[in-house]
Amino acid sequence: MAGFKDKGFNDRIAAANKAREAALEKFKARPKADDPEMIAKAVARKAAAEARAIREAERVVERAARAEREAAEKVVRDAAETAAKIEEFERAEEELRRVSAEQKAARDARYAARKARKA
Repeated sequence: MAGFKDKGFNDRIAAANKAREAALEKFKARPKADDPEMIAKAVARKAAAEARAIREAERVVERAARAEREAAEKVVRDAAETAAKIEEFERAEEELRRVSAEQKAARDARYAARKARKA
């Protein structure tokens, strides 16, 4: 079995130089900024960004419209509930007046009967 060979300093320096040269070649192989392919990609990126911004604006408008619609529905619901409560209150008030009138009539009848007995 072969023993493990530790890399020396010179081997590490050579590997680093080789990696640096590979990165430099990769950088040099890139297309230039005025290359038609790069211009087309930039235009496509700009169009995609604008489309994304338009969709986001549409979403914001839709959210605002939905919130406004929900607020209007809530106002209508609250108004209907308030009207129902007012109507219920008025019915209760009318019932109270009717019961009070009956009680007063009964009380007046008792008073009149007592007066008649005394006389």
